[in-house]
Amino acid sequence: MTAITLDSISRDYGSGLYGVRDVSLTIDEGEFMVLLGPSGCGKSTTLRMIAGLEEITAGRIRIGARDVTELPPRDRNVAVVFQSYALYPHMSVRENMRFGMKMRGTPVAEQDRRIAEAASILGLEPYLDRKPGALSGGQRQRVALGRAMVREPDVFLMDEPLSNLDAKLRGEMRQELVKLHRRLGKTMVFVTHDHVEAMTMGDRICIMRDGHIEQVGPPLEVYANPANTFVAQFLASPAMNLIPASLAGDATRLTLKAGPISGDLPPAQAALYTKAAQEPAILGLRAEDVLSEPTASTLPVAGKVIVREALGAENLIGIETAEGIALSARTGRDFLPAFGDQVTLHADMARMHLFRASDGKAWSRQG
Repeated sequence: MTAITLDSISRDYGSGLYGVRDVSLTIDEGEFMVLLGPSGCGKSTTLRMIAGLEEITAGRIRIGARDVTELPPRDRNVAVVFQSYALYPHMSVRENMRFGMKMRGTPVAEQDRRIAEAASILGLEPYLDRKPGALSGGQRQRVALGRAMVREPDVFLMDEPLSNLDAKLRGEMRQELVKLHRRLGKTMVFVTHDHVEAMTMGDRICIMRDGHIEQVGPPLEVYANPANTFVAQFLASPAMNLIPASLAGDATRLTLKAGPISGDLPPAQAALYTKAAQEPAILGLRAEDVLSEPTASTLPVAGKVIVREALGAENLIGIETAEGIALSARTGRDFLPAFGDQVTLHADMARMHLFRASDGKAWSRQG
């Protein structure tokens, strides 16, 4: 197994335009690291720099004990799986998997062993003699993975490999990739803009924006404690509700005013956010923390229903308040008001997030 170390790497395209700027990150041996962010954030550029497909204009990259900064791609012992399958249409699955090994002069017996092993792991044995045109999208993606596996690389690099699949196949392939990672134990770096892929697949996620790293950590930890408003909104659908807010009082009684939401905070939150009193802030509430029924820690918020999505197991409700503020709620299946209904929802202050209005950074929720 092989770790990857990025030491202040940058990709400068000239004229002040950077694809990646001063990124430092350590990806542990055997880790499944997900690079997550919107289009143009630098995640694919970072992956291509690890692979040697993109020039590094500053910084160093180590793969295991080797400094690979100046090495060409063929000498880095990494395998890249791209969004497009890039299979040879005139070759069978077996020959697509064999091609790279054949070019490198791998003995035929060893080629056959590796193909058989990869086909067994990926369930491709029945398709080895078919051509790509006779395969489904999911099967073709497995062939692309198999072609990478037979190289026996130190590191797997995957650039949005599931983007071309339909929703059902994406879900299936997410599970297959996680199983594959556990079976192989190899270091994997996976690029995506899909927060569901990041949350369900990564040992850790690295959220990027404008060529910089915003936050790194285990998915549930980042979800529970976003470093700033960008991370808070990006790592959820619907995005976290953000409302300009102010606090007044002290640890014994702290009063919140955030648009249509106002009242005293529960004691635990009052103690946590006392230092934020008198400073402009932003209240953050995830949709699942806006409830259809009150509890001891909620504050009411009334509005007109403008969004209504019945998903079966749950409902997504959007309201617009008298102040013109939109608020999303993820409610149980039994709460489904009609468009235009006036409803009262209940914001759970025990689950609130608070950010500085000045820079969007989070006030600590760790006490």
